[in-house]
Amino acid sequence: MVKINEVIGAITNVTMLKNELGIVILQPMLFCKQIIITQFRNYGNTSFNFSKKIIGIYGSNGCGKTNLLDAIYYLCFTRSYFSFAENQNIQQGKDGLRLQGIFTNRDETIDITAIVRETGKKEFSFNENAYLKLSEHIGIMPCVIIAPDDIALISGGSEIRRKFIDTILSQLNARYLQELIAYNKILQQRNSYLKAVAEKNKSDESLLEVLNSQLVEKGNYIFRERQKFLKDFLPAVKEQYSIIAGQKDEISLKYESQLNQFSFSDLLKENLQRDLYLQRTGCGIHKDDIGIVMQGAAFKQFASQGQRKTLLFALKLAEFFVLKKAKGFSPILLLDDVFEKLDASRMHNLLDAVCADNETQVFITDTHKERLEKAFESMSAEYELIPIGVDQNKAGIN
Repeated sequence: MVKINEVIGAITNVTMLKNELGIVILQPMLFCKQIIITQFRNYGNTSFNFSKKIIGIYGSNGCGKTNLLDAIYYLCFTRSYFSFAENQNIQQGKDGLRLQGIFTNRDETIDITAIVRETGKKEFSFNENAYLKLSEHIGIMPCVIIAPDDIALISGGSEIRRKFIDTILSQLNARYLQELIAYNKILQQRNSYLKAVAEKNKSDESLLEVLNSQLVEKGNYIFRERQKFLKDFLPAVKEQYSIIAGQKDEISLKYESQLNQFSFSDLLKENLQRDLYLQRTGCGIHKDDIGIVMQGAAFKQFASQGQRKTLLFALKLAEFFVLKKAKGFSPILLLDDVFEKLDASRMHNLLDAVCADNETQVFITDTHKERLEKAFESMSAEYELIPIGVDQNKAGIN
């Protein structure tokens, strides 16, 4: 079997070599040309073809617009953006699913295929070469999505913001993802140990020492990578916020971590009795957060709905531009029902920031065809419209 990393590396190295030699090349662009969907959510056996960089997808609520975006996301991340249980992705009454996407990046054609067998086994391949680990695919096909429930990134708990940062860093740094997976596994083991001590009233100090040592090693690496990344990322979020809002609000963002003030090793020792009582590890990088303050007060408590939505889009756009800079080409951008979330001026600023970029493929869903047409025409952008559940014979749908 051909190693998937060698196949991907060959494509990447060619682009890097040409750049180093100073040869002028076309700007790489990740472009989805076709997606074939079998037994995914409300789709039975369907295919969509895309020819433009801006694709407007319209139809009534519940017809499958979001599911189409999620199918594209699935091929980029090996999982659904919305559902954690794989059986929820399979069409009701069916066994298994299959997704296939044909992408291009400059002059390279990329075939990504995802299969969930009747047994529940998941298979993923890149140009017909199977991945040994699904995590190997993360970062190969960068993608950014903005969906209605993402407002929880602003109003929800810290775990949502940690996941957001981890998703970006995992696309930028393959080692980060592996260290994060290892950290969470060790954390589970330590928590199991704490529960066992409480149940049996018998401890194993040598085992605890090993678990602490492993947790500290992985946790310190993750902390350093987050710290380094957020130093530049958070100011970029603030800049995007001002662009979308069209004004400068007094907003500040900072990386909050217990490791900013204390060593992880010391924290574990000092909190051991508390951890034993609660039967879980109460300190570490799994408690990190992004602190958001506006005019000296907690942002999510005093910000208006418009300000919250603006910050959400600012976070996502900062993610988009960071990935673009790191990868050398634009991620695919998926915007789900965004017209319902922003006023006209902020919506124009958002679309202008991404659609004006000639090297970005953008998918936008909406319930109103006319609203999509008006927005695209105001920017003089080339686009195509795809109806879902309306008149699919005119949509390039088989």
